[in-house]
Amino acid sequence: MDSWSDRLKQAGVHLVRSGKVRDIYRWQEEIWLVASDRISAYDVIMPTPIPDKGKILTALSRHWFTVTEKICLNHVLGYELPPGVVLPEFEGRLTRARRCEIFPVECVARGYLAGSGWEEYREHRTVGGHRVPAGLRESDKLPEPLFTPARKNNQGHDENLTPSEARAVLGDAGYKELYDLTLRLYTWAAGYAAQRGILLADTKLEFGCEVATGKILLADEIFTPDSSRFWPADTYAPGGPQPSFDKQYLRDYLKTLTTWNKTAPGPELPPEVVLNTKAKYLEALERLSS
Repeated sequence: MDSWSDRLKQAGVHLVRSGKVRDIYRWQEEIWLVASDRISAYDVIMPTPIPDKGKILTALSRHWFTVTEKICLNHVLGYELPPGVVLPEFEGRLTRARRCEIFPVECVARGYLAGSGWEEYREHRTVGGHRVPAGLRESDKLPEPLFTPARKNNQGHDENLTPSEARAVLGDAGYKELYDLTLRLYTWAAGYAAQRGILLADTKLEFGCEVATGKILLADEIFTPDSSRFWPADTYAPGGPQPSFDKQYLRDYLKTLTTWNKTAPGPELPPEVVLNTKAKYLEALERLSS
């Protein structure tokens, strides 16, 4: 039987790199993103996969790219293998995309005080370098959504940027355009999710400049449990952490482990954690794409 690398070569598909969740390939002039069942937390890939997670993420991103394309053009060319390419492992996981030069900044929008935003607020009363009112509690809704970009690092955690630092990376015009697009997308998606009983607390988006045209395109994934914080609206109670439809459930489990120090290798996950994580991802897909 031909090896995996032989089959890729025969199909004219070339591996570019493997990320924490997605593998990136090149086919002719296209970039292919293939979502795996890997899951990461604290920048560490867990040794235990979540069955069908890659298909769930691809289906949810596909839905969001479709309903937001009037707000921002995206990199998607299609989701089916081209004629003559036989790689059944990619089915349901593949996004065929235009080639883009990805901006070196993750565009984060925050509507609620959670995660690293809450940690920064407790210490400095700022979120992403923005001054916000005193007296807020964990998970409180912010007076208005904030754009809090982060510099992408190949190793370790991403680096949160202040507005002036982000402008230095993107330039004034680039900063303004990504600021506007990020908050427009977040505001629209938050309203869409709220109609389905879900609060979109925060999210991170990626944009790229299309190589062929120079247009700014929404890229990578969009509003998935891996890139967003989703809370059920009917149990929302600010003043502490919220139950969620994202991988916060996994992070909360990992916090209970006294034998793991948040460095590689990650611990094996017990069956109930795997099943519950998959169930949360599935519920997010079902509720948000209905």
